[in-house]
Amino acid sequence: MTVVSAENLVKQMTLEEKAGLCSGASFWETKAVERLDIPSVILTDGPHGLRKQQNEGDNLGLLDSVPATCFPSAAGLAATWNRDLLRDVGAAIGREAAKENVAVVLGPGTNMKRSPLCGRNFEYFSEDPYLSSEMSIAHITGVQEQGVGTSLKHFAVNNQEHRRMTTDAVVDERTLREIYLASFEETVKQAQPWTVMSAYNKVNGTYASESSRLLTDILKKEWGFKGIVVSDWGAVNERVQALQAGLELEMPSSQGEGDKKIISAVQSGALSETVLDEACVRLLDLIFRSQQTEAQDVDFDSHHQLARQAAAESMVLLKNENDVLPLDPSGPAAVIGRLAAYPRYQGGGSSHINPVKLDDPLEELRKYNPDIAYAPGYELESDRMNDTLLEEACAAAEKAGKAVVFAGLPDRFESEGYDRSHLRLPDNQVKLLERLKELQVPVIVVLSNGAPVEMPWLSGVDAVVEGYLGGQAFGGAAADVLYGRANPSGRLAETFPERLEHNPSYGFFPGEGDQVEYREGIFIGYRYYNTKKIKPLFPFGYGLSYTTFSYDSMNVEQVDGDVYVDVTVTNTGDRTGAEVVQIYLSHPESSVVRPEKELKGFEKITLEAGETGTVRIALPEKAFAYYEPEKPGWHVEGGSVLIHAARSVSDIEQTEKVKLSKDVFTKAPAVHRNATIGDLMKDPALKEVLGEELQRLMAGSVFQPSEDEPSDMIEAMMAYMPLRALVSFQPSFTEDRLEELLDKLNGVSRR
Repeated sequence: MTVVSAENLVKQMTLEEKAGLCSGASFWETKAVERLDIPSVILTDGPHGLRKQQNEGDNLGLLDSVPATCFPSAAGLAATWNRDLLRDVGAAIGREAAKENVAVVLGPGTNMKRSPLCGRNFEYFSEDPYLSSEMSIAHITGVQEQGVGTSLKHFAVNNQEHRRMTTDAVVDERTLREIYLASFEETVKQAQPWTVMSAYNKVNGTYASESSRLLTDILKKEWGFKGIVVSDWGAVNERVQALQAGLELEMPSSQGEGDKKIISAVQSGALSETVLDEACVRLLDLIFRSQQTEAQDVDFDSHHQLARQAAAESMVLLKNENDVLPLDPSGPAAVIGRLAAYPRYQGGGSSHINPVKLDDPLEELRKYNPDIAYAPGYELESDRMNDTLLEEACAAAEKAGKAVVFAGLPDRFESEGYDRSHLRLPDNQVKLLERLKELQVPVIVVLSNGAPVEMPWLSGVDAVVEGYLGGQAFGGAAADVLYGRANPSGRLAETFPERLEHNPSYGFFPGEGDQVEYREGIFIGYRYYNTKKIKPLFPFGYGLSYTTFSYDSMNVEQVDGDVYVDVTVTNTGDRTGAEVVQIYLSHPESSVVRPEKELKGFEKITLEAGETGTVRIALPEKAFAYYEPEKPGWHVEGGSVLIHAARSVSDIEQTEKVKLSKDVFTKAPAVHRNATIGDLMKDPALKEVLGEELQRLMAGSVFQPSEDEPSDMIEAMMAYMPLRALVSFQPSFTEDRLEELLDKLNGVSRR
């Protein structure tokens, strides 16, 4: 359905029907208007797999979901640094959603990992906004190519579970723009998710669901977001204020209470019915777009294989002393740890999937080596040390001469709804690792966790594989990596601190009462560790391989304001593997405080043994910019910039210096079809271009001043008119001419 037909349909709706359209009919469905053939649509969870409840479901929407493919959670998917893989995973989720008649899948989550303690970090991609946005863009593209919408969440500054529904995140403007809005911005501009989900929390004193600055000024006007804003479930504080701010859909059902408030506000004049109409037009656009999607056949077996590939590629080899990995299938080994038989493969809360199939790690390992011994080693239900289990594990390890320990965080340690209190593994697992160290046998640790853990036991083990929460195929993927069928290529998308106290948010997280201050500013994650010269346990971007790579050359080319970096890499080992070439920028001559290094580009390249390949990475002008709140806008300073090609933020292979123009420019927000004429005319450069166009349009049109319609009234009308409205009021001004005007306005240099 087109925008015009949606507008006509809204004109036929009663006030009650329009108000009802703006809230859910149930926990997962919108309201239908049968009189006008407006159907209800389904929204359901799905950051790493579809979680559609059967029938009505439970009141909290957590139980009894249909079987679906459970892919690795976002923490693991981001560790792949593989855009194509993320797109494929998104496409698989989209196909399963279409099969179940789901209109919108609620995800992905692109919030920043401010603290490793956040209980929902497993559901977020990274501590870096650029990497997070690249993963989000790929995921959303994959889903929406199947005709199913996504919901980018949680907008914005939602970085903890503690008091998440009432806390006020206090953050300065530069930090807000460069870190906490940055991954949302590029994702919205490049992928155009069908919906954006507003967060529970306040941002600088205003609930995110009631912030017109976030939802309208920034999201819709500045970034050009075309979809709808939906509340997080139960996030709406005051329904009328939220609607006025730009939140179209309240979920779940408010049992008619939100509708009553909207109706009353319109009738009293407190709310303009035009605001309600515009919200309904956007909602109808989404509803009828979803009706064009046809159910697809789903090959769950192929989706399981994709999940296995994704899980293997998300695994990060953190340590491999004396090349103890990969294992020899003919060699003896003991598998230890209850997590090998009862794997933790996904997070808790709203992203909990009912998998169509579940690989058993122990069974998958025995497919490579049937003679593997097993001992549970510890209990999962408590931290208590079971001496009998401990001794059995040590005996099995000593007899086999090699121990593969499956360790990690039980469900009770991390989940949506609460944050962690420390970074330790359960005490019984730590004691097990300490005892195994005394046996003088090789010890290999496979971790299942949604976020970093401390490793005081690291020096006593020979190898560590970070498996994250690997989804339903985690067991098979772990076997593939341990036995070398898959060469680990994961790289950390977050810093693993040696101690919790080293994290930059320590002391400010989770705040006091209902306020949390982001006092560390832009120095989040590796930006802090690297700048402060604090050596972490494992740095951002880090990961080992079963092969080796050399960085042979680096070439930098400047084209106008953009920079292109070519890096040539050779696989110098004896097996096929993949390398992630990471590009960081340093600004030694900057007049403002900036991090020592910032990630601004990456490419993953797979090379056979002895093969050489070149990756080309584009750095647009904005990659060199910082946000200047006083202007406001994005600014690029002239002077020298160092471009680093690196294996990780702490392992630089090649560096080149480029000289940027001395002219400082502001990267002004893009001009879009909903930008108002009055706002645009405030910019001198835009006024010059737009003024000429308006003079031509006004001649002989409804905008031509007359005695009955004085010029000041006409000017007042036009001041708040979006550019798109010109098409309706001037027949000669077509959609094609509007696009030409937008291109012309966006080509204007504003300094």
